This record gives sequence, C-alpha cells and structure tokens, in this order.
Amino acid sequence: MSSAAVPNTTAGGDDNNNDDDSSSPINLLKDSQTPHSLQNPPRSLLLPSSFSSNHTPQEIANHLFQNSEILAPMVRASTTPLRTLALSHGASLVYTEELVDRSIVSPTERIINEELGTIDYRVPKHTYSAKVQRRLENDVDNPDAKNGAVLLRIDPLIERNKLIYQLGTGEPNLALEAAMTVVKDVDGLDVNMGCPKKFSVSGGMGSALLSDMRRACDIISTLRRNIGCNVPVSAKIRLLDENDPKKTVDFVRGLVKAGANAIAIHGRIRGDESHIMARWGTLIEVVRELKLCGDVTVPIIVNGDLYTREDIREMKRRTGCDGIMLARPALYN
Repeated sequence: MSSAAVPNTTAGGDDNNNDDDSSSPINLLKDSQTPHSLQNPPRSLLLPSSFSSNHTPQEIANHLFQNSEILAPMVRASTTPLRTLALSHGASLVYTEELVDRSIVSPTERIINEELGTIDYRVPKHTYSAKVQRRLENDVDNPDAKNGAVLLRIDPLIERNKLIYQLGTGEPNLALEAAMTVVKDVDGLDVNMGCPKKFSVSGGMGSALLSDMRRACDIISTLRRNIGCNVPVSAKIRLLDENDPKKTVDFVRGLVKAGANAIAIHGRIRGDESHIMARWGTLIEVVRELKLCGDVTVPIIVNGDLYTREDIREMKRRTGCDGIMLARPALYN
C-alpha cells in the first residue's frame, strides 16, 4: 500500500488525546512504515516502500500475483474479519467483496476509525430513509451503525500490499469514479466479470460483460489510462463456453490488449450454480492455450473446486498457472 494512503490528519476526535499514546492503533496507522499485527509477515513478502513509485503496473502485478494463493471475492464474506484471518494463515492476497460502483462514490465518506485503526468507507445515516435510519439507531448488535453503514473497512497495517478492491460495474465512467475514490487505499483494482446473480447481470455488470467484449475492454482501458498511478488493473471472469476454450482465450486476449495486468478465471460457465463441478477440463485447456499466446504475458489465476493441496498442485502442474484463488474451500476449512 502506498504511503499516500496513510493520512497525516484524523477525521474527527481530539488529536491531543491521541498524541500521548504512541501505541494506539491510529498512531501506528499514521507513523509506521511496516505492519504491526499478529501476522507481521516477513519483509520478503512486502513491497519495498519505493516499489510502487519505481515500477510499472505490470511489474507490480507480477510481484503480487505470481506464485500467489488468494482469498476470492465473496459477497457478505470477504469483509475485514475473513480477509485478515486469511492473511494470518498465509494468503498472498485478499479481495474485497464486490462493491458496486455507485455505492462507493458520494455520498460515501472516507473516515479514519481511530478506535480500530482502520480506514472506513461509510454511508452517512442522514442519506437513508427515515425507516432505515431508525433501524440503524436500534441496531444493538452494532452500536456503530448509528453513524451510518460501513461499506468497506480496511486494516492498512495488516492488509498493506495485499488488498485487491473488486468493483462491480458496467459503465467505464462510473468505474473510473469508483476506482478513484479508493485507489490510494488499495493495492489493485479488479473488475467483476463473472458474477451471475440477477442484481449484477440486470445492471449490465458481472457475467453480463462476458457477452459484450467491447464494453468490457472499454472499462479496462478507461481504468488503465486514467488511474494516474501504478496500481494494477485486473479482471475476474468465467469460462465463456463449456467445451470450446477458444471463446475464453479470445476474451482474455482482448482484456489484456485493453490493459489488464492480470486475469483470474473461474472454471464454471454462466448459469452454473456452485453445486455444479468446476469444468477443469476446459479450464486447463484455456490456461494452456493462454500460456502459448505470445500476446498474453500477464499472470493467470485459476479458481474453482481447489479443495486440497493435491488439487492445487495438480492444477499448477497441468496448466502452469501463476496462482490460485480460493472461495468456498477457504470457508469450509
């Protein structure tokens, strides 16, 4: 995580009350250049503080994604507790849950949570209807809800250099606005092109983009051209056809040409529910063909039914993939 993500001032509170406690979470957040957490990963796993300013987005993506084991983006699951737990057990990278572009832009506020030492993206309570405001005020299980709903909470001391923000979007301009809102607090931006849920597809997001390569590529190229920093841009997709690997290969090539710095491929097609076995045969063919393409040199991540170490070893051996991504296997373990 870039040093620009660490603010020098707090949002609210009495600064004088915090200055005397050098061990408080907020002072560690402000002053530390290395993670202070139970995990405390080896320095070799962290990007040097000057890395992001001295290297291209592709070089950073290669560093982040090659030989990686990643916690997948999961709605209502890939929140701060699970992400930090996964990192404490050795995950290379963690993704946020998919957050729709409109949800993260104004009126959402970026707030330094002094009590937790986190960066919170919060929707102010007053922007909700009266009914929702009453529900937030009466939420005894979450007293902090009286201040509004937290859409995204980042622990910069634990998640530094390891956090990928997944964006649900169907429009290039909205994608860019959302990305610019969070870019200084994350280490990569990923576009969800695989979610088959109705809320996503009906909005032209998720797996709907698999049917519209022009729009999918436009989103990627808009982000890559305009981000203005060295944060990598990636996409997570599904197989486009259960039998023909060429359709998926061509789609990936299009995304890479548009500027994608890494691609994750879920081994199911649109319409496959989670109880349908991942289509390893087609996935393996796709990755093998991509590895033979001279114009695809970005990291390729595979996802789908990798429940054991033997599954992971077998997939790596048969595909030469650069990393693996775990969703339900992480939850089940």
